[in-house]
Amino acid sequence: MSDDRWEWAERESKLLAAYGFSSLASRGRVHPEPLHPYRGPFTRDRDRILHSSAFRRLSGKMQVFTGDMGLYHRTRLTHTQEVASIARTLGRSLRLNEDLIEAMALLHDIGHPPFGHCGEDVLDEQMREVGGFSHNAFALALVQQLERRYPDFPGLNLSLETLDGQTHRADKQSPQAPLLETQVVDAADSMTYDAHDVDDAWKLGLLDESALATQRLVQRALDRGLRPPQREPDRRRFLVHSLIDLQVADFLQHNRPRLESVSSAQEAMDRNLRLELSPEIEAEKKLLERFLFEQVYRHPKLIAMRNRATDRLRQLFLLLEKAPERLPVRFQKLAQEHSVTWAVGAYLAGMTDQFCDDQYLRMVEMGRRQAEDWE
Repeated sequence: MSDDRWEWAERESKLLAAYGFSSLASRGRVHPEPLHPYRGPFTRDRDRILHSSAFRRLSGKMQVFTGDMGLYHRTRLTHTQEVASIARTLGRSLRLNEDLIEAMALLHDIGHPPFGHCGEDVLDEQMREVGGFSHNAFALALVQQLERRYPDFPGLNLSLETLDGQTHRADKQSPQAPLLETQVVDAADSMTYDAHDVDDAWKLGLLDESALATQRLVQRALDRGLRPPQREPDRRRFLVHSLIDLQVADFLQHNRPRLESVSSAQEAMDRNLRLELSPEIEAEKKLLERFLFEQVYRHPKLIAMRNRATDRLRQLFLLLEKAPERLPVRFQKLAQEHSVTWAVGAYLAGMTDQFCDDQYLRMVEMGRRQAEDWE
C-alpha cells in the first residue's frame, strides 16, 4: 500500500511540527503487522490499551483516597483520563503526535496495584528477591506478557515507541532525553495529580480554603484576572481549573521558544532537550507538593487507611506464597515459568481494591476463624 493510501500519514504531514514524531518513523512491533489504511499505529495502540482488562480494572483502584471516604474522589481510571486530556492539549499546541501521546497517557498508570503507593511499597518489600516491584515495570509486564488478546502470542503487541515511553518512565536516569511526546505525558501527569489532589482533599475536608491560600501557586492561580465565585463548591472548581490552566499556559510559553530551532524528533533527543515549567512556577509547584505531602498524604485518616491496607495485602501475599496452589491456574503456571514470588506479586498487583479486600476476608480471615473453631 502506498503512503497516499494512509490517511493518518497524510494528516500528520500537515499537522506535525518538524520535531513531532511521525508514525511512519515507528520501528514497528515485536510481532510485525501490516499498516492500517485509516488507523495509525499509535491509534491502534490506544485502542488496544483501552480495551484491555488491566485498563478496565483501573476503575476499582484508588488514586489517593479509598471508597471508604466517599465516592466523589478520583480513581486511577479517572486520573488517567484527566492526564490523557491535558497531555493531548499540550501535544496539540506544540504540534506533537497526539495519537502517540494518548496511547502513552492511557498506559502510564496501568501497572498500579491496589491501594495506591502503599500497595506498591508492600509488593516491593515482598518481592525483593525477584527484583522488587515497580508499577512502571509491571505495566510493561501486563501489556507484553499477562494480557491475552491474540492466539499466537501474549500481550497487546504495542508499538515499540509506546513501550519505550513506559520504559523511560521506569528509568528516569537515562542520559538521553525521551521523545517529546513522552515528556508531555509526564508533565500532564504531574499537573493533573497536584490539581485533583487539592480538589479531592478540599472536598473531603482534609484541607480548608485558608490553608490552601498560604501556597504561592494557589495565590497565583486565584489572581489570574478572574473573580472567584462566591459559593464554596464553585470556588473549589475554579481553583482546580485555574491551577491546571496556569501550569499548561506556563509550560507552553516556556517551551515553544526552546523548540523553534529543533529540526527533528531525533535531534531533540540527541540534544537532551527536557521540556519543563518555568523556574519560578516549578519552584512554587514543588512547595505545593511538599504542602500536600505533609497536610494530605500524612493525614491521620489516610495513614490509618494505609496501615490497614498494608497489613491486609502483606498477609495475603505471605499466605499465597506459602500455598501457591490457591492461586488461579493461570498464575500457578506463571509460578512455574518465573517464580512463586513473582506470580503472587503479579496476581495481587492486578487486583482492584475491593477484590483484594474480598480475597483477604475469604482466604485470611475465614481461614483464621475456621482454625479457631477447631481449637
